[in-house]
Amino acid sequence: MKPTAILTTAIVLAASCTAQEGRFDGNATALMDRFQDNISKGVMMYGHQDDLMYGHTWRIDRDETEFLRSDVKEVCGKYPAVLGLDLGGIELASEQNLDGNYFSAMRSSAIAHYLRGGVVTFSWHPRNPLTDGDAWDVSSKEVVASILDGGSRHELFIGWLSRVADYFLSFETPDGQMVPIVFRPWHEHTGSWFWWGRDLCSVDEYKALWKMTFDYMINERGLRNLIWSYSPGAGGVTEEIYMERWPGDDMVDMIGVDCYQYSTSETFISELVNALDIMKKVGEERGKMLAVTEAGYEGILQADWWTATLHKALKDYPLAYVLTWRNACDKPEHFYAPFPGQSSAEDFTAFASLPDIGMID
Repeated sequence: MKPTAILTTAIVLAASCTAQEGRFDGNATALMDRFQDNISKGVMMYGHQDDLMYGHTWRIDRDETEFLRSDVKEVCGKYPAVLGLDLGGIELASEQNLDGNYFSAMRSSAIAHYLRGGVVTFSWHPRNPLTDGDAWDVSSKEVVASILDGGSRHELFIGWLSRVADYFLSFETPDGQMVPIVFRPWHEHTGSWFWWGRDLCSVDEYKALWKMTFDYMINERGLRNLIWSYSPGAGGVTEEIYMERWPGDDMVDMIGVDCYQYSTSETFISELVNALDIMKKVGEERGKMLAVTEAGYEGILQADWWTATLHKALKDYPLAYVLTWRNACDKPEHFYAPFPGQSSAEDFTAFASLPDIGMID
């Protein structure tokens, strides 16, 4: 990581953190400071989705309390610093999310991970409130309009937000401290595979959706433990597209990108570097820290992918963290981190040992 980039980012972030400190509680402020300190030292945290909930061949019991198992830890001896989880299903008051995780167990895992020294981030894949389909139901372009103020599904959706707020407010340590959470709603909106995507709603509708979510969580419910992440997709992104639906500097704390490898490593690196160049410019201009909020290569078919591809793409950028997607226990080919015996396990251990990669014991 280039020293000039680190210095510039640290100065900008210091101003940003001071300006937004009023809506953070002490633990969220401490997490922002921790990210900034890591960035200034050239360290990015590594994260893995659902890491403590299940792995390639196992799943925790509903009443798990210790959360000791992790595919990542079984490979390299350390836990990922960032634990990713998802809210999908909470809007229906389900006991389990869309990937079969009990919400009670996710809360317990998040608290355990935080007490272990880790960071927690949540995405949300809510069902379609207009059609009753899933998050990927893009059969109507009226969904976002229907949940905004005055829309036919507005009251229904406010009820959904209430369930999310209730859940986040329950993330307390045994001594009553709120667990800070990186929250990234309405992600990958530059694509059109979710009902809030680029072709499914107007620019103004998307911004209104973000503002409604933000205002409800902050002003109506008083949540001070959330760090808000804006996370477009990397595919075909330009600065204009990246910023087209920007909610406003006061409603974003972190800028991210979701980027997956679907073909060659060269294509993946080019796509990710393009997005990171845009993000670095935007981050410096607007005082926002950077993260790769989702990434990965399904099945990890390249034995040295971690050091020769992923790290190669990331190493020159001041990033708070990079998170790879989940290891599904019910889909043998659907994994994004190695497990013991997987062909990239040795290279992952080398990646996790690099001085600019942050893990936890």
